Amino acid sequence: MKYKKKPVVIEAFKYDGDLKGADGKYYVPEWAVTAFKNACMQYVDGELYIATLEGDMKASVGDYIIKGVEGEIYPCKPDIFEKTYEKVNE
Repeated sequence: MKYKKKPVVIEAFKYDGDLKGADGKYYVPEWAVTAFKNACMQYVDGELYIATLEGDMKASVGDYIIKGVEGEIYPCKPDIFEKTYEKVNE
């Protein structure tokens, strides 16, 4: 059998190695700030880790951080992200 992915809208941002600007203010979506403050995303030895349904996953610079349809947060490699998602015009 073949299956097609249902069209869903997710929120995401491209991780650039930080969550805050030089001014100390967050420049990522509010849901990412909340996840960081709740320790769902945390730095360990300078690397960003995300607590996912499959366990802790390391996010690399250039990865997209996605908030899924159930509110779950996980990293996604850029090549997979670009094959799977397209920008929504609001």
